[in-house]
Amino acid sequence: MAKEIKEIVEKSKKAIDELQEKIEEVSDELSDEAKELWSDLKKNFSGIGEKLQEVVSGEEKETLKADLNVIEAKEKLAKVKESAEEFTKKVAQKAQEELDVAALRAHLAKEEAEDFWEEKRKELSREYQEKEYEVKKLAKEAAEEVESFFENLVKTFTSEKKA
Repeated sequence: MAKEIKEIVEKSKKAIDELQEKIEEVSDELSDEAKELWSDLKKNFSGIGEKLQEVVSGEEKETLKADLNVIEAKEKLAKVKESAEEFTKKVAQKAQEELDVAALRAHLAKEEAEDFWEEKRKELSREYQEKEYEVKKLAKEAAEEVESFFENLVKTFTSEKKA
């Protein structure tokens, strides 16, 4: 039983250390209120971690004393539980707020892009119509020039046959 407790305690200690590392990695992104909560939690986690470390490191030779340290760590955890839940709630709330802001920004960007495209579409349509008129005008002039050239050629051949 003592071996099982020691294994569980080792896993718990690792989990606390891992949790602290993960939170420290993102602590710069936390709100001031969440940072304060984390600071308090970290102190409490350290106390729990120290009690667990005493059990893991074998400093406690007596089984009863080791068991009492585990129980004491559990009691400290119970006191910290509410703060930990509040901290988690604050972090989750901040994450949700950031997701909401990102969704709003994406929506606004989409709206802006649609407005931009609508404006550009009208401008391009107008420019196309202007250019279309100019192209048709140039095509008409070219057709008239071709027609005139061939008419002159026909006249030239007709006048040469008479002469």
